[in-house]
Amino acid sequence: MDFKKTILWAVFSMSGLMLYNSWQVHEGRPSMFGGSPVSNLVAADKAPTGKADIPAPIQTPGIPAPQQAPIAIPSAIETSEKFVLKNDVLVLEISANGANVIDAKLLKELTAEKKPVELFQYTPNHKYFARSGLIALGNADLPNHTSNFKLVQSGKDASGKPFLILASERNGVKLEKTFILNPGSYVVDVGHRVTQSSANATPLVLYTEIVRDASQEKKIGPFDGAFSASTFTGPAVYTEKEKFNKLEFTAIDKNKITIPTQVAAGDPAWIAMVQHYFASAWIPGDKATRDIYAGRIDNNLYRIGIQTPLGVVAPGTTVVEKAKLFVGPQEESVLETIAPGFALLKDYGYLTILAKPIFWFLENIHVYVGNWGWSIILLTILIKLVFFPLSAASYKSMARMKEVQPRLLAMKEQYKGEPQKLNQAMMEMYRKEKINPLGGCLPVVIQIPVFISLYWVLLSSVELRGAPWILWVHDLSLPDTSISDLLGFTQFFPVGILPIVMAISMFVQTKLNPTPPDPIQAKVMMYMPLVFSIMFFFFPAGLVLYWVVNNLLSIAQQWQINQMFGKKPAK
Repeated sequence: MDFKKTILWAVFSMSGLMLYNSWQVHEGRPSMFGGSPVSNLVAADKAPTGKADIPAPIQTPGIPAPQQAPIAIPSAIETSEKFVLKNDVLVLEISANGANVIDAKLLKELTAEKKPVELFQYTPNHKYFARSGLIALGNADLPNHTSNFKLVQSGKDASGKPFLILASERNGVKLEKTFILNPGSYVVDVGHRVTQSSANATPLVLYTEIVRDASQEKKIGPFDGAFSASTFTGPAVYTEKEKFNKLEFTAIDKNKITIPTQVAAGDPAWIAMVQHYFASAWIPGDKATRDIYAGRIDNNLYRIGIQTPLGVVAPGTTVVEKAKLFVGPQEESVLETIAPGFALLKDYGYLTILAKPIFWFLENIHVYVGNWGWSIILLTILIKLVFFPLSAASYKSMARMKEVQPRLLAMKEQYKGEPQKLNQAMMEMYRKEKINPLGGCLPVVIQIPVFISLYWVLLSSVELRGAPWILWVHDLSLPDTSISDLLGFTQFFPVGILPIVMAISMFVQTKLNPTPPDPIQAKVMMYMPLVFSIMFFFFPAGLVLYWVVNNLLSIAQQWQINQMFGKKPAK
């Protein structure tokens, strides 16, 4: 078999795989290359029916189950008084109605309009917020996310941390919510202080929820981001036993989700809402058994929550349950310090085993050079050095193939119409010349997992969001559209310098390779750089930069090997 056919097979198979993956994502299915497995589907005969969107309450042995957490979305939030809590990276807005966190601005993460990213919002067009409250058996009228809260105290504590205390009382039960922000942190320490003054005490349960509609964040790029990569948006759950699971909004609509319930005391667990680059999460205490639930609560509005039992609070006594609320970017070094498994919010998919070390090297290089573009270049050189012996062997094989090219053409003429004899003669020649006809495929094959892993590193890393390289590359996470920007036709078709350089480098590489004896194959190889450059017009500039540098290093290595073997004619 001609080794060029194998190369073509590998290239077109990969292209077909990528196209199929794009179609899968377009159809609402998870990507084959990225994203943790979506939560297991419930078997058809066991699928929840009717009230699947209502959480299954925690049941303590010997005590009747409490009432479900309220679903209602109070309209009074928009008109109620608002309280602001802020530090140097985060500005939170908390409503007097429900003491819900309804707005969160990330001061160090800017939009294309140079405004802070607004993660939480409560507007007619978009709802995304955090809420909490109390429920109990036979008494739904307790302080919850629909109650009116009054300001008790605000300011800074003795250590300079901004704080806010809001309180509400219903039916003899008082709930005080305390919000504390640490300097430079995206984590809010939330305390729920419950005081019982009623003689008819019943078991109380604290619920903490994140509510969001299914709208996707606006994508940036040519054609209004139509060719931008699709990333997961929706609820996620982590437990010590089940690890990290994502829940698709469409699966929630169809009641086809199953999530861990009755998380054992002492086991870490948290719930989250995830989107590209950012996330929010409730991380409750782990002293008691907890119950996790998710569901649709209104048209295009979903919640994920966790219930923590407080037990029977005796009259005249007080209990305090603490939780953490995270609202911020998916910075890997920060996530690792917040809670067990929290770094999984930054999801590299099935190639995590490669992607995590790649990002670790990239991040550590950036510590020294201070520029993500140069960090990518240095990382590419390191990867090339690791694969140098393998690549050298492959290029030597290709150089030898180029030497015997005239003999292959002569054989094709000699055995024209006799493919079996032709193959025998070719294999005999390969054996005598010690040539591996498949050796040239190796660099392409071994780079595919690295390429996909780096793709997800660049796609998932908020650290590279808005990061410039030099001159015309202002954002390595977006496609390079420098030429079309200059000429004013980016919305019609993106054209950048880096993809063009990559196309030229690929063309040079094809010239260094043996020319396929088959004219059709030769034309395919000639046009392949053009096809790939069109694909790369839509890829993040950081990924194209990696490929350009990799190609240039490959050209230098292949040229040197060709020069060495060019002086040693085949026997």
